[in-house]
Amino acid sequence: MSREIIAVVDDIFFASKIRGTADQVGVSVEFVRSAEAVTEMIQRKRPSLIICDLHSARINPIDLAKELKGQEETKSIPLLGFFSHVQTELQRQAQQAGFDRVIPRSLFASSLSKILAGTE
Repeated sequence: MSREIIAVVDDIFFASKIRGTADQVGVSVEFVRSAEAVTEMIQRKRPSLIICDLHSARINPIDLAKELKGQEETKSIPLLGFFSHVQTELQRQAQQAGFDRVIPRSLFASSLSKILAGTE
């Protein structure tokens, strides 16, 4: 079974990097633009991972994490957030909200193939 990944990413650079890397490692990535779309996608496909840009302008990632981690049926889905390394307060908020892993954008970019393949 192929890994199914949901990406909450507004940034065109990161979206294209994720899409290209996903093709290379053979995983399916669905990009969503609202919290409702995340919920709908989870109901249709049980994702292996949800990736969220913590700087998203369309979705409040902190609220999304609290919602997902607060529900029995979704709390076990791994949630990875990436952020600008200078935004340490955002990192702390994401960790408190329930993100399983919060990493700087530079580490996300350099580890993307392993993250998508599920080997990191």
